[in-house]
Amino acid sequence: MLLERVYDNDLSQAGYFIGCQARGEAIVVDARRDIDDYLDLARAHGMRIVAVTETHIHADYLSGTRELAAATGATVYVSGEGGQDWQYGFEARRLRDGDTITIGNVTVRARHTPGHTPEHLSFLVTDGAFSQEPGYMLSGDFVFAGDLGRPDLLDAAAGGIDTRFEGARLLFTSLREVFLTLPDHVQVLPGHGAGSACGKALGALPATTVGYERLNAWWGPYLREDDMDGFVGELLDGQPDVHAYFARMKRQNKEGPRILGPLTPPPELGTEEIRKSLDQDAIVLVDTRSHTDVHRGTVAGALNIPGPDKAASFGAWTYDPETETRPLVLLTSDADDARKVRDHLLRVGIDRVAGHTTTMEGLPTFVPERLAPTELAEADVALVLDVRNRTEHAEGHIPGSRQLSAGRVLWNLDALPNEGTIVSYCQAGARSSVAAGVLRRAGYHVVELDGGYSDWVARGRGRSAPETISG
Repeated sequence: MLLERVYDNDLSQAGYFIGCQARGEAIVVDARRDIDDYLDLARAHGMRIVAVTETHIHADYLSGTRELAAATGATVYVSGEGGQDWQYGFEARRLRDGDTITIGNVTVRARHTPGHTPEHLSFLVTDGAFSQEPGYMLSGDFVFAGDLGRPDLLDAAAGGIDTRFEGARLLFTSLREVFLTLPDHVQVLPGHGAGSACGKALGALPATTVGYERLNAWWGPYLREDDMDGFVGELLDGQPDVHAYFARMKRQNKEGPRILGPLTPPPELGTEEIRKSLDQDAIVLVDTRSHTDVHRGTVAGALNIPGPDKAASFGAWTYDPETETRPLVLLTSDADDARKVRDHLLRVGIDRVAGHTTTMEGLPTFVPERLAPTELAEADVALVLDVRNRTEHAEGHIPGSRQLSAGRVLWNLDALPNEGTIVSYCQAGARSSVAAGVLRRAGYHVVELDGGYSDWVARGRGRSAPETISG
């Protein structure tokens, strides 16, 4: 058996390529939408991808299940669990608890493990050429290394009302009735790693085991003492902000993402063409350089989506394809970076990239305003805006500041003052630059705090109790 982890550092997301060498067949679980890595693996190992599936209706990225099936002719399998409200809206074979997919000598068995979502499946993988018992669990967003999938996303991303409590109780039951019934040696391969917003304390390890989690995970004592109430309280406490784009991902993944087909690189556009399009307000210019480069000067009205490494994460915070019809033009270092940024944006459903440029020459430029921490106390500002996570804000922040994470700014503009200056800050400057670009395009006067909160603290400033903008 061949088992390969395909990891996206941008979204901290893992998919899996599982193959049977004897038959030359493979299945892919939890594919992302730019599918070249899976096709390359199949070619490298002389295999055909004959099946694709996913653990649940994802909220943090747009699924590549349909895209990969269209490219390979593979059969699509999705969960049939969770009740009528959680059925996929596209044609696929439905998996119920205990159903199997056979790929040569490899058996993939679905286990219903609700809690993170009602329809969630985990997959037990058995290498029939070696053993008749499962040796691996693809746990999706059920069990992570050192943590569990958060059960509160349906409230924030799918219009649920207090579903987090029932979700937490279902996680407790899934642990007791499925996970802890497995032998200790079973390797657990989760769907996310450290940095994902799908849990609050995900470990960086790519894998764990049932036995290791049984002994060491924070939830172990609650299960051993059968303390469901304590488990629920601990699980729900301190979860990070839910990015606003998660709601769009949920809807699109349930309905079935649009199939893109073969892709060509974004074309390089001439400066005069871009300038005319900017004059006509027909495009959105995206500066993909770091915030330190942007602070030295950028294109007037540009968004800052640093890339390519985090373009999906930052892009999903700054551009809503459901409300924005103008295509993106990318300012990148070269054509290869433009292609990489485009591919990352596809992972969060941002499909309209008209082209790229490698120069600002001949375009209207702008130098973002910044404010030194020592100047903040005397500045005339309407709002000091902390765009970090609420957990970071609670640990310490600039007195009088209000918290609204960068991933929610675009969807909560009505919570901000219409007049006056907004001073934005994050920990060191990257997220603040991203959020400031959004606010400036929306017409706000924004000044960024130079060096962010870390520099403010380094200069001997204090801490204060949290204040948060709801939404």
